[in-house]
Amino acid sequence: MSRLHRENHLVERIGWLRAAVLGANDGIISTASLVLGVASAAASQNDILLTGVAGLVAGAMSMAAGEYVSVSSQSDTEHADLAREKRELADDPLFEREELAQLYVARGVKADLAREVAKQLMAKDAVAAHARDELGISEITTARPVQAALASAATFSVGAAAPLALVLVSPSSVLIPVVSVGSLLFLALLGAIGAKAGGAGLVKPTLRVTFWGAFAMALTAGIGAVFGKVV
Repeated sequence: MSRLHRENHLVERIGWLRAAVLGANDGIISTASLVLGVASAAASQNDILLTGVAGLVAGAMSMAAGEYVSVSSQSDTEHADLAREKRELADDPLFEREELAQLYVARGVKADLAREVAKQLMAKDAVAAHARDELGISEITTARPVQAALASAATFSVGAAAPLALVLVSPSSVLIPVVSVGSLLFLALLGAIGAKAGGAGLVKPTLRVTFWGAFAMALTAGIGAVFGKVV
């Protein structure tokens, strides 16, 4: 028999991967859209760059704060559920053991074996057993607010830096097409990287992120052009 080894599952990446892809995607789309909107209003290249930098800083802070608050809310809910479970285990451990056993029965385990499994798991760590099998809380999926906030802020900044780099290297006469095409290529690359890291197919995620990025940039550029003429 081969020696047992720890397997690395893709589901373990859910927490940081979601925050990272969201941050980078938002960084590219929001900054590129902002740049194109201002450029379409006939602003100077320096004004466009300044606007983009301000958008990067504000967006990174917003992403970090938003992720921290939302994931902290999830963490608070998890802790509240665990606290209630601890009280229930202290008040009526036999009922809780039977409740756990019935969960296994519902999954196809025979009643006697399910009760024995519940007994042994609760003898080792009753709270962990109920957290995992009754509440769906595990080490893999537990909320990590600081990790999510830092990942979102960092990846937003990296994503936002991409269209800003295009502004720096583009002549003002072709700034709009260069930023547009370059940002869409960055989005397509991000979609492919996210799909690869998550073990999904490449085509659908890449097309999805590219389509919505193009829509956002086109809409913002159109608004900039209209208001630029009015003002």
